[in-house]
Amino acid sequence: MKIKAALAAATLLAASGPLAAKPFCGELVNAFGPFDYRTPDAEQLHLVEQAHFTEEVEQGLKGNTGTLGADLDYTLRAFPNHTRALETLAKVALRQKAVQLPGGKYPVECYFERAVRFVPDDGAAHAAYAGYLYRVGQPEKALPMLEKAVELDPENPSINYNLGLAYAKMKKYDPAVKYARKAYELGFPLPGLKNMLTAAGKWSDKTP
Repeated sequence: MKIKAALAAATLLAASGPLAAKPFCGELVNAFGPFDYRTPDAEQLHLVEQAHFTEEVEQGLKGNTGTLGADLDYTLRAFPNHTRALETLAKVALRQKAVQLPGGKYPVECYFERAVRFVPDDGAAHAAYAGYLYRVGQPEKALPMLEKAVELDPENPSINYNLGLAYAKMKKYDPAVKYARKAYELGFPLPGLKNMLTAAGKWSDKTP
C-alpha cells in the first residue's frame, strides 16, 4: 500500500479540525513533561536525550532503550516540539513507508499535530509539520502550515526559503521571489531557489 493511501485515516485529524484531532492524537499530559524544546531545562533535556535520543536514534539507525519508534515516542511526549526528533521520525517513517512506527504510541502525523497543539506559537514546529506533509505528497495541507511558520518566525532564513520554494514549484513566482529575497537577505546559503527562479526568468540580482 502506498504511503499516501495509508495516511488517509491519519489525516482525518486535519480535516476535522484541531478539536476533533485532540482525542485522536492523545492528551498532552505526560508523566515527565511536556516541556518546550525552545526553552528547555538543561537537566531535563539531558535526561531524555541521553537515554532516548542518542546519536544512533537521531541518525535513524536503531533504538537505544527499545525500538526506534519507542525512543522517539518517549522523546516527543516529553518534548513535543523537539524538532530534531520530529525530523528523525519523518525520515524513518518515510524510509519504512510506515504510518505508525513499531513502539510508537501514535501515528506519525500525530506527533506533528501534538507539537503545534502544544506550542502554537512555534514557527519551527509548524515548519517541521509542513515539511513532513510535503514529503508524503500533501502540498495542499503543507502550504498553509508553512505560511503560518513564516508568520510566527519571519526572520528565519530556512522557513522563508522553504516557503519561496513551495511557491516556485506552484509557479506562483511573485511570492516565490518575495520569500527568496528575504531568505537570502537573512543569509540562507543554498542557491537552489535562486537558480530555479533564474531559469524561469523571474530572478535578477539587480531587481530590488
